[in-house]
Amino acid sequence: MARHKSKAPPKVTRQPKKQQPSGAERSSLYARREAAKVLHTVLRGDAERRAVASIKSLVFSPSVRNKRGTFALVCETLKYLNVIKDVLEIANVLNSKWKRQEPLVYIICYDILFGKETPSIGDAEKFLVRRKDALLSGLATLLVRKKVKSVEELLDLSQLNGHIKPRYVRVNTLKLDVDSAVQELEKLYKVEKDETVPDLLVMPPGSDLHAHPLVMNGRLFLQGKGSSMVAAALQPEAGWEVIDACSAPGNKTVHLASLMKGQGKIIACELNEERVKRLEQTIKLSGATNIEVFHGDFLSLNPTDPSFAKVRAILLDPSCSGSGTITDRLDHLLPSHSTDNTNYDSIRLHKLAVFQKKALAHALSFPQVERVVYSTCSIHQIENEDVVSSVLPLASSLGFELSTPFPQWQRRGLSVFTGSEHLLRMDPVEDKEGFFIALFTKTNKTDNSKPSEIPGRECRRRRKQFYPFLWPKVFFRAWNGRFPY
Repeated sequence: MARHKSKAPPKVTRQPKKQQPSGAERSSLYARREAAKVLHTVLRGDAERRAVASIKSLVFSPSVRNKRGTFALVCETLKYLNVIKDVLEIANVLNSKWKRQEPLVYIICYDILFGKETPSIGDAEKFLVRRKDALLSGLATLLVRKKVKSVEELLDLSQLNGHIKPRYVRVNTLKLDVDSAVQELEKLYKVEKDETVPDLLVMPPGSDLHAHPLVMNGRLFLQGKGSSMVAAALQPEAGWEVIDACSAPGNKTVHLASLMKGQGKIIACELNEERVKRLEQTIKLSGATNIEVFHGDFLSLNPTDPSFAKVRAILLDPSCSGSGTITDRLDHLLPSHSTDNTNYDSIRLHKLAVFQKKALAHALSFPQVERVVYSTCSIHQIENEDVVSSVLPLASSLGFELSTPFPQWQRRGLSVFTGSEHLLRMDPVEDKEGFFIALFTKTNKTDNSKPSEIPGRECRRRRKQFYPFLWPKVFFRAWNGRFPY
């Protein structure tokens, strides 16, 4: 009987296990995606002149987890953006799919061409890494075309040099007292109390507190000195009703809440939907419970509406050029600042000033208001002294006069009209940022009568003072979200 040989079991070829990405690789991948989202928002806003927020505000919002990595990637990519765009055009490696994801492509190209490590995971990363030689060849071609020897010669880094300023931190006194904050921060850095703003602390340049627990839980706010001086200049009392006319991102709004000890009511106005979300996040982080968000136009509020009859103070920090904080905001890295925009800036400043005059006149028209602060982070006279000067006749007819915020402060307004010595200026060189503050206070002898109630020549005089601000509404709709607060 024949014996059947048993068949040997088939050999199983084992596939090598796919190596899992390390924690550092996953973190880098996530940072690139977060940076791409921020970059998309920044570039879109810059192209449309409709900035939702500054680069810092976007990066350090609560929704961004890897803040330090994301911030570095966005800034470095913007610094090299023109070079990256030229290299991509020369290399011609993008298909239609990746052209629709340009912000992510820019981020990855920065890592490939100028970063310390070449990205290894992610579909977009693998696509571009396979074309690394073409990208490097494109960079070499660009250097030849521009007749330079290095990438550094292609970059204008002069704007980044010499801007060293202290780190300012404002204590949210709704959650923490100043002395406790000092005690905690002294474990890391040298800490001093600011001489001008009582709840403001000063630390050495480069002090990094973005991930500090006290910042993450809203006990501390990373806020510059100029910005912190605005609410302090208004000096709202506990129990008052106050309007913050242009609130987002909300640092000044929650500072008002702290100064008012969480009492009274703050009506925080914001027209832009995206900025409303940012404002609400800031309010939630601060723990303030006396802030009511109004998603709408401050100019649409009727001063004679009974619901505003108890409003005692208004903070107006309207859209402005941001020329005093360009380096802080990192606007100098944006494409719109890389070309000669003299004509555009002149037109933009004029439009801003028109809105600023309109908004300030509106703020002064609330019958029961006793204090109004007008502030900008601009260095331009057209947005500062000229705006204040233009409303002085109206302000005087309504019982307001200019007062002097922070009398000990040395730098005052430009001498372009009588009374400019009451205005406050911060100098971009001496104070490391440019800011402007005007404080209007109502005198005891007030006359809030309307022009229609005043007979004869006086009525005509007041109409001439006021009606220049009542220009067609469509002209003023240009301000809607187009300029950063």
